[in-house]
Amino acid sequence: MFKHILVPTDGSVFSEAAIQMAVALAAVHQAKVTGLHVLPEFHILAYGAETLTDTEEQFTHHAQQHAEAYLAVLGQAAAQADVEFDTVAVTDTRPYEAILGAAAKRNCDLIVMASHGRGGMGALILGSETQKVLVHSQIPVLVVRQKVQAIGPDVDPKRSPNQPLIVA
Repeated sequence: MFKHILVPTDGSVFSEAAIQMAVALAAVHQAKVTGLHVLPEFHILAYGAETLTDTEEQFTHHAQQHAEAYLAVLGQAAAQADVEFDTVAVTDTRPYEAILGAAAKRNCDLIVMASHGRGGMGALILGSETQKVLVHSQIPVLVVRQKVQAIGPDVDPKRSPNQPLIVA
């Protein structure tokens, strides 16, 4: 049914659950998976020049390192499931537009993405990229909302991608 699945990731445990779902679907449908991370644009917002710590080059380098780490999670999951995959990182101030653009450019027929489950003021202030994708997408969108459990202390949803994770 599906031939090419796009799975955006922000490196959170919620995104990792979406990656697992996308890879499982791809394995069943013998589909390809493309992982996407949207890099933020460099902006200067400082009280004074002496408070600037990152140059644009340093910022870009760090953002690319994060993207590589986040997308490596998809690569590992796809390789273990013997699923064809590729990854892409793009820079955009509107992640939902980058997601929709990547899906169109790569002829994806499904987007699998996480929902962080923000509600109330958090959703109002931060907005929801998932909601924006749902509203504007011309292709099906599967929203994965998983309860996250960890062995030991609670897991921070924005934890390092190298920390162990168990998704229930």
